[in-house]
Amino acid sequence: MMQANDFHHDHGPQFSHKEVHSHYHASSSAIFLLPLLITLGFSFIEAFFGWWSGSLALLGDAGHMLLDSSALGMAAFAAWISRKPPSHHHSFGLGRAEVISAWLSSILMVIVAVTILFEAIHRIRAPHSVTANVVIAIAALGLFINVAIALVLLRVEKTFNTRAALLHVLGDLLGSVAALIAGIVIHFTGWMLIDPLLSIFISVLILFSSLSLLREAMHVLMEGVPGHLDLAKVGNAMAIMDNVHSVHDLHIWTLSSGVVILSAHVCLESYEQWGSIFENLSKMLSERFGIQHITLQPEIQPGVAVLERMQPK
Repeated sequence: MMQANDFHHDHGPQFSHKEVHSHYHASSSAIFLLPLLITLGFSFIEAFFGWWSGSLALLGDAGHMLLDSSALGMAAFAAWISRKPPSHHHSFGLGRAEVISAWLSSILMVIVAVTILFEAIHRIRAPHSVTANVVIAIAALGLFINVAIALVLLRVEKTFNTRAALLHVLGDLLGSVAALIAGIVIHFTGWMLIDPLLSIFISVLILFSSLSLLREAMHVLMEGVPGHLDLAKVGNAMAIMDNVHSVHDLHIWTLSSGVVILSAHVCLESYEQWGSIFENLSKMLSERFGIQHITLQPEIQPGVAVLERMQPK
């Protein structure tokens, strides 16, 4: 039997717990520094040639890369601050800084995608001439740079922070591909509408990816149950363990990338069994559900406790 979120109960006199350590799988801030400098520098180059050539695809990609450099800067700062150890003011440490950074980066991506989308629709109504050769050259260089940066980020641990940074870079990469294709098509056919049409296609892809990560980061910030776990299944698995009467006040949430926390009240018939019960529950939660950071409070069922007190000595 499992009763979730039942707050009307008497607390047991003992608390057993497994300490939550500070290894939050935070990524190194140095990983983001070189991509940050390259992205920032190239965004200004791309913006100038996008304005000069009249290419929305280049201008959109330049704006995207400028915001990407901001996102990489936030990622570097978040990676640095998340590695700070727990303190009296932050007993869990600052590992969630990476989740906040990913959430902010996702918002930036949504803003970029929507801005490019509206501008592309305007360009369809009023097409602009584009200097194809300049677009092809700059887009090819941007594609090379973004592929190199993406390969670097693909090799590091996939935290929320690195995933958000990689999403920005992949968005840049797609933007460079779109600009390159647009330049080639315009060069050989003179069809100007390809530039805004490809911009719309890339914007929609970026928008869906950004909203997905934004939703996932918000779920973590709101302390939702991790998507790969089912609260009822975990609770039932705990409740059917030997010598466990029931489980209630079960909570499971993600602290930061790779760190899942569980807390629950476990009802027993006797505190004498708690040592072995705790070890069995810990082993089961780790092996079956991958949960290693747990806090469990043992409680005696009220009816059982009354019977024990009434027994003659």
